[in-house]
Amino acid sequence: MAVTDIAKLRLINQHIAGTVLETPEDMVGWMGAMQAQDYGMAKWGLGVRLPGSTEYEVEEAINDGRILRTHILRPTWHLVAATDLAWMMNLTGPRIKSGLNGNNKRLGLTEEDLAKSNKIISKALAKGEHLTRPELMAVLEGKGINTYDLRSAHIMYRAELDGIAVSGVRKGKELTYAHYDSRVPKPNIVQRDEAVGELWSRYFTSHGPATLADFVWWSGLTLADARLGLELNKGKFDSLVIEGQAYYFAGATSAAKAARQSVHLLPAFDEYLVSYKDRTASLHVDHFSKAITNNGIFYPVLVVNGKVIGSWKRTVKKDKTIVSIELFEAGYATDNAAIAKAVAALGMFSGQKAELV
Repeated sequence: MAVTDIAKLRLINQHIAGTVLETPEDMVGWMGAMQAQDYGMAKWGLGVRLPGSTEYEVEEAINDGRILRTHILRPTWHLVAATDLAWMMNLTGPRIKSGLNGNNKRLGLTEEDLAKSNKIISKALAKGEHLTRPELMAVLEGKGINTYDLRSAHIMYRAELDGIAVSGVRKGKELTYAHYDSRVPKPNIVQRDEAVGELWSRYFTSHGPATLADFVWWSGLTLADARLGLELNKGKFDSLVIEGQAYYFAGATSAAKAARQSVHLLPAFDEYLVSYKDRTASLHVDHFSKAITNNGIFYPVLVVNGKVIGSWKRTVKKDKTIVSIELFEAGYATDNAAIAKAVAALGMFSGQKAELV
């Protein structure tokens, strides 16, 4: 295997190049977790992996609670299967909370404040209410909790991490919170080592070939945890050293299968790019700034045969969606028919005709 094969194999293992899975929750479970601060793009991240699916079906899975949106790995939004949230949160939550301590201190949020907020939020959601953040902040303000500036975000971070609140049903265009216990099944994994081994396995099965440093970046766990996961999964994964770096992956996918022609419009913050510390297998260093901003914003990208060669954006009009593409290098040979097909797939997912301009 060469470096050029890594990106193509990731397309297969991330089920972008094809899948046998049928439901959004099965796909999220396969991936372990999927970054999701851009809610609309996160839904397309599932749509692009489930050909023929619709945005309505993904939204239904989220509203039903089969998929939940919360802060589960690094302190950013992720989609996670409801059946995985509890054990995963038990594993990753303590490190996320520790990492937020500095900001809490700067915002004047004490442990007493956060404990009080948790009790108020729990009571507000306990009767099955699904409330928006502004609605919850109004309740907190009424109880004397100051929610100005970024305090509201950190109050809700803690409520999620402490198992008080989790994503609820959508109210029109607004997202809500529900009581954690009403949406999250009891964990099927309780021992920490077992959880480390399971998360490691999920990541390298779905995201491999990848390195231990990639896993540390994605999971927010330590290098010691990454090495523990490797030991716990010893003999279950293949590994290769490429240019002095060890890559781990599940199963020996053939180079011939990996070499198939493919064109994909991937969403902003897609796992194909965001889940690796080293992204050079699929994105040339000269084009980093065209795909990722200095403050960590990932643009929607055009991927051809595993390589990120351009960005795209959509403009939603009353009767159709217009998609425009900007290639990173002028004159790059592209298959316009294949790109048009990818644009049409985006339109079918959203339920509105999409055109390439």
